[in-house]
Amino acid sequence: MISGILNEMEITMEKAILFFDIDGTILSEKTRKIPESAVAALQLAKKAGHLLFINTGRTICSIPAEIRRMPFDGFLCGCGTHLFFHDEELLAKSLSRERGRAIIDKVFECDLGGVAEGPEDVYFPSRISRFDKLESSRRYFREKGMGIECPIEKDDFIYDKLFIYADAQSDLKSFLDFIDEDMEALDRGGNAYEVVQKGYSKGTACEFMLDRLNMTKDQAYVFGDSSNDLAMFEFAVHAVAMGEHDKILDPYTEFVTKAVEEDGIAFALEHYGLI
Repeated sequence: MISGILNEMEITMEKAILFFDIDGTILSEKTRKIPESAVAALQLAKKAGHLLFINTGRTICSIPAEIRRMPFDGFLCGCGTHLFFHDEELLAKSLSRERGRAIIDKVFECDLGGVAEGPEDVYFPSRISRFDKLESSRRYFREKGMGIECPIEKDDFIYDKLFIYADAQSDLKSFLDFIDEDMEALDRGGNAYEVVQKGYSKGTACEFMLDRLNMTKDQAYVFGDSSNDLAMFEFAVHAVAMGEHDKILDPYTEFVTKAVEEDGIAFALEHYGLI
């Protein structure tokens, strides 16, 4: 018994826990593919005994099948609101149906474009919008068989977070004031905002898993490229920014690797001696 506990402690001290964003980190936003070098590097990291987690703003339903087939130990989704370790759901925090509907109503009142993201599906407006980025997102998810059956106007779903799109016709300030009590808007550039629940982030997801697995910050490595990765960069000791990344990450970045298309994941894991 004592020997088993000591062996478990020894493994915990020697191994690392790695947290990866998806879009722009593992999955190229240019090719919409995962580089073969990233797949091979993650397999080597797993073989070395490291724990591998996806840590994403996507909700669980929208994680690509090719990523689900990779050797990840868990999926931390919706900016920290849904956490899965192997097949176990450790945390689930959706908006209440009443609050969620009030926020969607405010999206329309303020003349914004909006997409709600839930654990079961993503929800688009029933009509084509004037926001090109929203319509591009609609096309992407439709190719995956999502965002089709239930429009955002329909009041029979729960969700965790939203993406909103603004322009000169929108009353963005009124919307931000309305959500301020329990939500915050992360500026994703180009008048697009990721609206997430306060108190939850990619950083809280990292902290939760470290506590759960009795591991330390020094054992954790985070990999990301965008503003919604900021919370886990602020949390981590070892923060790796992709070659193409939002400069908001720079003050918290320990190492800048190559772009995802240039074998950036493999390059970073080799740099740290993790593979």
